[in-house]
Amino acid sequence: MIPVTPSLALDERDLEERFIRASGPGGQNVNKVSTAVELRFNMNGFTEMPDDVRARLERLAGRRLTLDGEIVIRADEHRTQDRNRSEAQARLVALVEQATHRPKPRRPTKVSKAQKEKRLDHKAKRGDVKARRGKVRDHD
Repeated sequence: MIPVTPSLALDERDLEERFIRASGPGGQNVNKVSTAVELRFNMNGFTEMPDDVRARLERLAGRRLTLDGEIVIRADEHRTQDRNRSEAQARLVALVEQATHRPKPRRPTKVSKAQKEKRLDHKAKRGDVKARRGKVRDHD
């Protein structure tokens, strides 16, 4: 189990790792060694996750979420498999932790009468300044 919060942990049976060759520069090493990791997390697996957290996680995952309900995270920043694996797991844990935070509901507020008057007064002054601008005429 991979702990995310005190009440939520990810089951390792839901994780699938696949090592692939990293793209980009790296000389001969990049063509021989599969150091990049593609981590797949099955959201419909063994991990017990509340429905609201699951919904927020789906929204946060965006393009990383497949039609099968898997979140795909690719890590290839480091030169070793081990560091890329831990980087991918850390990103997944951070994503799930972000989904556990329930956003505060927005309470609509009303603009005060004084603020409206201040805005309109400023608007009138700016309009007056701009209205007084004009071309300079030559006096003969």
